[in-house]
Amino acid sequence: MTSAHQTMQDLAEPARQLRAEIPDVIDAYATMQRAVIVDGALPAKVKELIALAISATRECDGCIAAHARRVARQQASPAEVAEAMGVVVMMNGGPGTVWGPRAFAAYQEYSAEQ
Repeated sequence: MTSAHQTMQDLAEPARQLRAEIPDVIDAYATMQRAVIVDGALPAKVKELIALAISATRECDGCIAAHARRVARQQASPAEVAEAMGVVVMMNGGPGTVWGPRAFAAYQEYSAEQ
């Protein structure tokens, strides 16, 4: 992964093109995301930390960039993100030692803007 910002820029045009082809699907996905990432039994910040950990587990650069930005906006601390990445390492072993740091770096990139 280059930078989280670059990943998001690289995906912007293809995402726009896909949205033009399947707007109902993309809208439904966005609606689901808004319904899930709200305070409930789990705070929205915790849900975003879970999403970031899953993103690293799935080795998805675009997902990492998006959820790292949202985790930073939720004002997660570096310690909270680091512990979530510890779970990534525990669950994924060696690949977690690659993708966990990538997710942490993406968080740091967006956190610096907050």
